[in-house]
Amino acid sequence: MELAYIPSPSQGVVHLGPIPLRGYAFCIIIGVFVAVWLGNKRWVARGGQPGTVADIAVWAVPFGLVGGRLYHVITDYELYFSDGRDWVDAFKIWEGGLGIWGAIALGAVGAWIGCRRRGIPLPAWADALAPGIALAQAIGRWGNWFNQELYGRKTDLPWALKITSNTDGRVPDTYHPTFLYESLWCIGVAVLVIWADRRFKLGHGRAFALYVASYCVGRFWIEYMRVDDAHHILGLRLNNWTALLVFLLAVVYLVVSARTRPGREEIVEPERPGAPEKAEAEAAEEDADAEDPAAEKDLGEKDLGKKDTADAEKT
Repeated sequence: MELAYIPSPSQGVVHLGPIPLRGYAFCIIIGVFVAVWLGNKRWVARGGQPGTVADIAVWAVPFGLVGGRLYHVITDYELYFSDGRDWVDAFKIWEGGLGIWGAIALGAVGAWIGCRRRGIPLPAWADALAPGIALAQAIGRWGNWFNQELYGRKTDLPWALKITSNTDGRVPDTYHPTFLYESLWCIGVAVLVIWADRRFKLGHGRAFALYVASYCVGRFWIEYMRVDDAHHILGLRLNNWTALLVFLLAVVYLVVSARTRPGREEIVEPERPGAPEKAEAEAAEEDADAEDPAAEKDLGEKDLGKKDTADAEKT
């Protein structure tokens, strides 16, 4: 007997006239805004300029969306290119299907382009954005709830997820809400990165590496619980192997970076274009006034005039 469970929404889209408002898309958009907002606060605290995080996100977000979709389509190609499937569905990103591995990889390429254009180090920008990315994932996972997807094995726990849809092979029943598990895990990852960054002054990409490593730990056991179709290698799902490999790479980077580049960047962003020239011009003007005899003479005459006036008033 089901005493309690998490209900699934009856539909993942609401139509405002001819405009469809999709829960999955809203979760992604809200997550991006939260990541940029928190990243900007952390960037300014590191000595950066306000707005830089958003400027670079203009490059990183589109690249990340494309990368996330490519990873999903490539690893689940049978959903789009097998018999009876329509390959056009591969472009319907609003129906779900973004691989975080591809999103981070290609998003990093976009961020590198943006950072290069601004003349700032990519690792420092990634460190500022790391906990925000984790929070964006936490929010984005609720898009899977709207789409009734990516749940785990059957369970009768009080927090079980009630699946009501029977499309695409779904069987209505109660399942482990793996979307919720991952959302909560990502919140914990964000808190961990913020704490560790304050405690140990992480720099040169190590805060980002900590985010990657800690996320992979959670993704490994959560992925192991899922029951949706996936490619398996030696008994493990493909994403389990990906999480394991990326975890090892992140740990290696943490160790090597700490040894070769200890500490944190002192300067993360150069001054705005024109600021150094303006400062130099003002300094040069002051030097010129100090070296100009005529200016000194005028200044002396002004001081003498003030003294005579003061003496006259006393008299």
